[in-house]
Amino acid sequence: MTLEESKIRLIMELRREGISDAAVLGAIERIPREIFIPAPIKTFAYDNRALPIGAGQTISQPYVVAYMTQALKLDDRCKVLEIGTGSGYQTAILAKLARRVYSIERHKSLSEEANARFKQLDLHTISTRIGDGSKGWPEQAPFDRIIVTAASEDVPEQLLEQLAIGGIMVVPIGPQEGTQHIFRFTRTEEGIEPERMLPVRFVPLIESEARDSA
Repeated sequence: MTLEESKIRLIMELRREGISDAAVLGAIERIPREIFIPAPIKTFAYDNRALPIGAGQTISQPYVVAYMTQALKLDDRCKVLEIGTGSGYQTAILAKLARRVYSIERHKSLSEEANARFKQLDLHTISTRIGDGSKGWPEQAPFDRIIVTAASEDVPEQLLEQLAIGGIMVVPIGPQEGTQHIFRFTRTEEGIEPERMLPVRFVPLIESEARDSA
């Protein structure tokens, strides 16, 4: 099966699993996941599973990427903060759907590789920085949408403070060993409305820069 055939199979699988947002499916179809995958495992690019990308990190399962992106309810006016650039795959999907994406990564090596991929794909609406994602990007706040691609043990209050009125944050919450769930938080004039969603398994959100960032 060719990569293109594998991609078509994946899109059909995502539809069967409840991903109904045509814009999200279109973004997944347009972004070549294979360029975000290490060379020895490129043939698995369109398998619906997480894959290792180096620095002890993974590129998320396509279904989880699609689910979290759909949960954000994006439009082309949104200013988005992403915590955990990783390979840059989720970032690239967001860039196809939002006005501007700000992405923070702990690992310098991953951030540099992701930026090279953004340049290759001619994606110019992404700004990145290396640092502690748990603190967010206060100089650019407020954000219309925030997505966290690592699990927080508790509600990340510093990130919620950077969410605009009417904004949405999607984040996995739970212990490193145990049950985690994706939560969606919506900020209203009255406060924060939480919604528990999909059970997941993510690497932990760590409150520091990685040592390779020096």
